Order: sequence, then structure tokens, then C-alpha cells
Amino acid sequence: MPCVVLGTVVLMFILLIRVWFILPQRHKGASSRSNHSSKSRKLAIFLGSGKCGHTSEALALLSTLDFQRYSPRLYIISEGDHLSAQKARTLEASKTSTSQLLSVRISYSIITIPRARKVHQPILTTPPTALVSLLKCIYYVTIEPLFSLDIKFADVLILNGPGTCFVLCLAVYINKILGLPSPKVLYVESFARVKTLSVSGKILRNLVDRFIVQWPQVLDDGKRGEYHGWLV
Repeated sequence: MPCVVLGTVVLMFILLIRVWFILPQRHKGASSRSNHSSKSRKLAIFLGSGKCGHTSEALALLSTLDFQRYSPRLYIISEGDHLSAQKARTLEASKTSTSQLLSVRISYSIITIPRARKVHQPILTTPPTALVSLLKCIYYVTIEPLFSLDIKFADVLILNGPGTCFVLCLAVYINKILGLPSPKVLYVESFARVKTLSVSGKILRNLVDRFIVQWPQVLDDGKRGEYHGWLV
């Protein structure tokens, strides 16, 4: 029994050391450098809720990108969020009509994951639903790429606030810990957060590769983050 306890402690210590080494703060120079490669990048973006502002902000941000460079695109939506899926298809259709003149190939897909926490769900019942959500994220981020021709879930993953984005980030960290291909995670705080961060922002601030806010006063605390003006 003492050997089991000792082994568990050693394993946890090694895991903590590994996580510490892969934290973004240790790679500030690498994360802030711009990549001017002309190679296309696979982009994943989480659409939090079609009924709230998260999906609209995410799609407004996405609409400004060059779809020829960021291709294919992967839209991640929560179970039951049909409105977000519809809005994503509408954006792709508008880009298709524009790109036909440029002979640009449109390529995208939509996947669904369980919500980590449903609206008004009691805190005590959240761990089981969050675990189910995490397992589904691990399937898409880790397992499925291993058994497909495309060995990487995405090159870039964009998050912008909804609670389920935390489990997505956690799934990415599992890949990083295991040394598997993992996307750079970009978090864009909601436009509505003028003075303070959202709960998701506070949790993910030191975990994502780049943390961007849309109001300068949010960074008055002097902690990690970037401000580039209004993005949506």
C-alpha cells in the first residue's frame, strides 16, 4: 500500500512538472511571433450559443478572415444549439458566393459536443455533465485524429467565453501533456466584458496561447493579455 501511495505522489509530481513546462508563459516569444507562411491552416472555432452574443461575436470575427488561408474550418457547437449551426452555414454560404469568382474551394464541417453545464443547472450536478463533455472533446481532439488521415485536430482553436470552452482547452492540454499534435489556443474575451473578465476568461487566462480583450481597462490589473481594439 505505501508503494502505491508513493507511486501516485511521484506520478502527480511528474504530471505537474510537465504541465508547468508547457504553460504558455514559458514560451512568450514563440507565441507572439507572427507566422507569415502561405500554407493554409486548419481552423476550429467554438460557437457558444446562437441565442446569446457569443456565436455572433465568433462569426463576426471569423468573417474577416481569409477563408482560402484558413481552410478547412471546423465549427464546434453544443448539443441542441441548432441556431449556431444555421448561422455557421449562412456564413459559409455567403463566403461561397463571393469565392466562386475567385475559384476558392470552400471546406468546412460542424461537430457537436455535450454542454459542460446547462443553463440553470445546479452546481452539484455539473461534474458528471462536464465529464461527459470532456470525454467527447477528447474523442474529437485526441482519438479521432489518431485514426484518420488528418493527424491534427486543428492548427488554431478560437474560444470566446462560453463555459464549455474550458473542457475543450482541457482536451487540448491532454494532447500537449502526451506530446501529441495540438492546436494553438486563442481566447478572445467577449465585447461585453468592458471592465472585468468573464469566469471563463479568468480560468483560461494563463492556459491559452494568446489571450485577447476588446477593452483596454480589462488589463488594468497588469496581468497577461493583449489589446488590439474592437475585433467584432
